[in-house]
Amino acid sequence: QVPLVESGGGRVQPGGSLRLSCAASGFTFSIYSMNWYRQAPGKEREWVATSITSGASNIADSLKGRFTISRDNAKTTVYLQMNSLKPEDTAVYLCNAVTSRGAYWGQGTQVTVSS
Repeated sequence: QVPLVESGGGRVQPGGSLRLSCAASGFTFSIYSMNWYRQAPGKEREWVATSITSGASNIADSLKGRFTISRDNAKTTVYLQMNSLKPEDTAVYLCNAVTSRGAYWGQGTQVTVSS
């Protein structure tokens, strides 16, 4: 059983929107913060956003105003809503959880922003 499975990526034109989902299993989702990262070709992995168990969230400064993160504990799913997408947002987006059993990573979902 894969603990984290991302979905929702795809190709979108500049200015478009996508909502990514990360379905979690195998651990107590509600007690852990959930993170989104991204990695563009030839670049280091970059932190995007964190959903804290309290319901609060943090977004990378460069993405504030365009990206939001949310979670549904009943569905054990964390979401990343991405609006006003730019070509530089093109990357593989990965879900991450750091639990008492260790860190989990999803396989990633590709987001391509291109006209």
